[in-house]
Amino acid sequence: MKIKNSIFAVVLLAITFTSCNKGTKTAKQSKKTPEKEQVSATNHQKKHWSYAGETGPEHWVEIEKNSECGGEFQSPVNIVSVDALADESLKPLDIHYASSTKIHDVKNNGHSIQYNFESGDYINYKGDTYDLKQIHFHESSEHTINGIRFPLVIHMVHVSKKGEYLVLAVMAKEGVSSAPFDFLESYLPLKKGEIKTVDSSFNLNLNLPKNKGYYNYVGSLTTPPCTQGVNWFVFKEPITVSLEQVNKLKKLMPINNYRNEQPLNGRKIKMTK
Repeated sequence: MKIKNSIFAVVLLAITFTSCNKGTKTAKQSKKTPEKEQVSATNHQKKHWSYAGETGPEHWVEIEKNSECGGEFQSPVNIVSVDALADESLKPLDIHYASSTKIHDVKNNGHSIQYNFESGDYINYKGDTYDLKQIHFHESSEHTINGIRFPLVIHMVHVSKKGEYLVLAVMAKEGVSSAPFDFLESYLPLKKGEIKTVDSSFNLNLNLPKNKGYYNYVGSLTTPPCTQGVNWFVFKEPITVSLEQVNKLKKLMPINNYRNEQPLNGRKIKMTK
């Protein structure tokens, strides 16, 4: 009888030890599961586009799946003046910029410095009104003229009630300091993601060249989603800004925050005479 009791006790002890051991393994495994899930979630986190490396312009098509960045008619392009068609039908732009129009705020969006405007400034083009929404900067310029890339460009973005885009590109070269730029830059510096309220009037005419001759073609936005069908007007004549003014913006924006030249794919660039 004692022998049977001893055998029973040994078997019971073995079962208990096995159960405890399984419980320990399960507990260890459960501790590892959240860590694995966390790593997996990090690996699948959506990448955001940038101007360099694995998220640079050459990878925008992969990153921005629902964009038009792989479209056939993209911007910017290299404008070769001898190949541009002098078109007598191109009239001076019907620009309506008022000295009373206010800048609402300025933002460092991580890609550029952007000034958002209140309603008041607009352009009439082919029977439609395009309201100015914002201006922002690229260093160096995105479009090139005869292969020349300017130190800075201002993009003035207008949108119609139909949601169509019209963008003016004002090239800037180093030279005499610009008083309008001093006003704009008085609200800088801005940290990435930071917004400052401006709520002050600004006459955008002061940032336009005296000679308003231009090149014109249809392309796209130069940042994701790279929307096509954008009417581009690139002024032939640059304005001047000081090296100090260029550097002030340069410090706050990604290095070389421009997209490289895109193929014309049969498009013709027109220009005013």
